[in-house]
Amino acid sequence: MSTFQQRLSDVVEKMETACERSARPFDSVKLVTVSKTWPAERLQEAYEAGIRVFGENKVQEIEEKAPGLPDDCCWHLIGHLQKNKARKLISSAGNRLLVETIDSPEIAYRIDRIAREEHCSVEGLIQVNISSDSAKYGVSPEEVEALLQDLGNLSNLSIRGLMTITENYSSQDDTRRDFAKMRKLYDSLATSGHRMDELSMGMSADYPIAIEEGATLVRVGSALFGPRDRK
Repeated sequence: MSTFQQRLSDVVEKMETACERSARPFDSVKLVTVSKTWPAERLQEAYEAGIRVFGENKVQEIEEKAPGLPDDCCWHLIGHLQKNKARKLISSAGNRLLVETIDSPEIAYRIDRIAREEHCSVEGLIQVNISSDSAKYGVSPEEVEALLQDLGNLSNLSIRGLMTITENYSSQDDTRRDFAKMRKLYDSLATSGHRMDELSMGMSADYPIAIEEGATLVRVGSALFGPRDRK
């Protein structure tokens, strides 16, 4: 068994335990393997271990890596999307793309228009700055419903739920509090009639807590690939 397979087995075991603690079926949570900065051969290793969903921070990395992996892979953009990079992103991943970081009508309209021109359908999540962290992108919780209403008539971009990146707290109690606030917002929006299929929250340091608080997508990188070279 490769090192990656061993790490994947450990992550899956922790996901299963978190699902058991919260009385959820294991298939209610999906793993997004965060492959940012890792070379294509490491992604190939992950693919051979069964991974099919990859998360990248930069459009350029999806553009470079997507052609080298089979078409059954899905790509999640988990970094901020600049409007001038939207066409490159959609051309690279098209129908296999979920943009987790939509935070304005302008970027949503642009994705929708380009997807229509490229004859593909793209999925998206609204990024919520649940921690009110000035260093993070995302709309405030109070702004989410108005944004969803504004995006109600898109034809080629389908908004499927919410995403957050919490503040880097020293206490996991604070992280859990923000995850719980996200779940409450998610449930409230669903009750109001908005499509809420996915709640993306949690990373390598806290994905079990995110699962316990209702995440349907967890974004895990270093727990699978190991620590990144910071040089």
